[in-house]
Amino acid sequence: MIEQLKTFANNTLAVEVVNGFTEADEKLGAKLIQNKLNEGCDHVNILIKVDEAELSESDIKALFEESKFLLNNVQHLERIAVVGDSKWLKSLVPVDRFFFKQMNHSGEEKYFETSQLNEALAFVN
Repeated sequence: MIEQLKTFANNTLAVEVVNGFTEADEKLGAKLIQNKLNEGCDHVNILIKVDEAELSESDIKALFEESKFLLNNVQHLERIAVVGDSKWLKSLVPVDRFFFKQMNHSGEEKYFETSQLNEALAFVN
């Protein structure tokens, strides 16, 4: 399930994945991004907190659909902060950042430990 951590009036979204990520979450995530674009934002900055996420509780199809949506809208993404305390996620962010940078030269993605949440919020805002 995703929940908004904080509401911003500008082009920033901050969400947390709790337990698993479902098809309903994929639709909500896409809607939140689309709403920012519909409000006239040229790009969207996203903070995704995943320290309470359980991959085993997630719908693989929903994760795939979310990835597909993000790839189709990569030109509208500028800053992505991934927040968590996971060694495997921390190691995946540089790989993801490489491809993100290739597809969107102005885009930037960083990993933050959960204890650095305020720094991550500052990065995306």
